[in-house]
Amino acid sequence: MSACGPKMKMDPALHREKKPSWIKVRLPNNPVFWSTKSMVQDLKLVTVCEEAQCPNRWECWGQGTATFMIAGDKCTRACGFCAVKTARPDALESDEPARVAEATRRMSLKHVVITAVARDDLKDGGAEHFQRTIETVRETNPGIVIEVLVPDFNDRDWALQMVMDARPHIFNHNLETVERLTPLVRSRAKYHRSLAVLKKAKAMVSGRVATKSGIMLGLGERREEILQAMDDLLAHDVTVLTLGQYLRPTPKHLPVVEYIEPAVFDELKVIALEKGFKHVASGPLVRSSYHAADFRPELDIMDAVDSDVRAAKGLELGPEHLAIPAAKSDLVKAI
Repeated sequence: MSACGPKMKMDPALHREKKPSWIKVRLPNNPVFWSTKSMVQDLKLVTVCEEAQCPNRWECWGQGTATFMIAGDKCTRACGFCAVKTARPDALESDEPARVAEATRRMSLKHVVITAVARDDLKDGGAEHFQRTIETVRETNPGIVIEVLVPDFNDRDWALQMVMDARPHIFNHNLETVERLTPLVRSRAKYHRSLAVLKKAKAMVSGRVATKSGIMLGLGERREEILQAMDDLLAHDVTVLTLGQYLRPTPKHLPVVEYIEPAVFDELKVIALEKGFKHVASGPLVRSSYHAADFRPELDIMDAVDSDVRAAKGLELGPEHLAIPAAKSDLVKAI
């Protein structure tokens, strides 16, 4: 963990083997799970499902879905909650965008989530790699909904712009926790920087993207702090929210301070919707990409992204492309 920020004494007793009854992990019993695992290995891909020890990976892979983690499996940050290893990253693989795209084709995905480790060793933080992956996936699998879950790129606007120029439909950057706990929980990240990244991403495409963020509960946050975080996200134009239980990956990570009961998650979902979020996923095992396809951006966003992508490729349609008889061309112009 980062040497900066407040300290928390680790209490091994809090990393208990017996979790509450509502924390249940579904083991694989579907042949699709094994075919998904085989495909991921065949294409030499990394998934956040495995690297972050997601408790839902058995269920998601059993349904033939996965969240692809690009730019390697070694992170330059050491967040106190995250199971992804911290080490000097390897060089980017130039064929990785094509391999991810091929995976979406083989799996016949209609919705893909693409995330990445933090690459503070790269000047652009891996933004160009995100851009290439988004563009290659779209070329290989036209019509797919593309969601990205990105790091903060150290708040470099030009790097963020590269990602937004590729026109994802959903832009996700997790707040992870409340403001007070951010220095403890998130290595190098800043609460207000994350909020700014979310707001700027939306502004860069004139609002034509759905913005999403997630918060972990059970790290010692107070109820009023959770509600304040919701208000802060709404003030920064975020419309999709995920709330889930923090589960400690190893005894070396931050301890679980509290296991939040399902009823509380249900209550927070109602509050969030009443506050103005368009879609909320809230539950003990909810993660950023869990059942991600349950949310589909509004048609105006889908149409706007499609229109902008076509225009960027010089494929914008005009009246001359429409199937209208030549005799009526003057009428069309007059209208």
